[in-house]
Amino acid sequence: MFDRFFEDVAAAGIDLHGAQITYCGVPVLKRCFDADIPYPVYSATKSVTSAAVLIAHSEGKLSITDKLYNFLNKRYTDIVPEPFKALSFRDFMTMSAAPYPFRPQEAAAFVENPNENDWLANILRLPVDYSERSFHYSNIPAYLVGAACENAVGMPLIDYLTPRLFEPLGWNKIPYQRSPEGHFYGATGMELTVSQLADLGQLFMQEGNWNGDTIIPSSLVHEATTTQVTTEKGGYGYFFWTTDTTFAISGKWGQRCVACPKKQLSVTYLSHQPEKSGELAGIAQRFIDEFQKV
Repeated sequence: MFDRFFEDVAAAGIDLHGAQITYCGVPVLKRCFDADIPYPVYSATKSVTSAAVLIAHSEGKLSITDKLYNFLNKRYTDIVPEPFKALSFRDFMTMSAAPYPFRPQEAAAFVENPNENDWLANILRLPVDYSERSFHYSNIPAYLVGAACENAVGMPLIDYLTPRLFEPLGWNKIPYQRSPEGHFYGATGMELTVSQLADLGQLFMQEGNWNGDTIIPSSLVHEATTTQVTTEKGGYGYFFWTTDTTFAISGKWGQRCVACPKKQLSVTYLSHQPEKSGELAGIAQRFIDEFQKV
């Protein structure tokens, strides 16, 4: 039964770095076609940023409903747009804050006298319409959330997550990217193995519990992995893609963990498929959907 995913991927002519199927907390099938090493996971990084905010919320460092601008460095106070001040962590984590350009680096092209070494300054000076509050996918919201969360917890986000998330999951030092200001990028830039990405999905599928310890409260996990806003591509939670029965941690070009909590089943894979990543995601989703019928 579990071989079906690999058979369908092969039939579609899609190459994988590796993949793992986890059922009831146990990896039941894992295949690494390349070395079992970390690979770029692109926007799957956003779900790690989500975990950081949820943990910080549980520790009283911030609230998801707090206004994000309160946690930005004070040197930006004079350039924070008034409409920006009304936006909460939740607004950014659901990609419904503003119609931003896709990357923080691109903000420099839209402002006068940009500072190439200060993404935040350029973003805050963007001439965006803050009344446009529909879903707009961009890396900027996750970058802002990560930077604000760092200020809330008073340390680099990787340092904050190491004892609270990485070490409990058994992860070693994780490659990641910083902005010119030194903040954790938050939206992309991390590298994970298939097992690590699968474990992150498993943590959320287990309602934030790992080996008997609560890493993230279940109520926050539920919020993050269920639909908060509706998009043209489906539902979206707090940096998680969602359906009625599944959630997904997803990076461009084929890095994904799609999980079904009801069946305690997840499919995780790493690949580099610029042309076929959508087809690959469809194969994984269909595998999950068919399993739910059993």
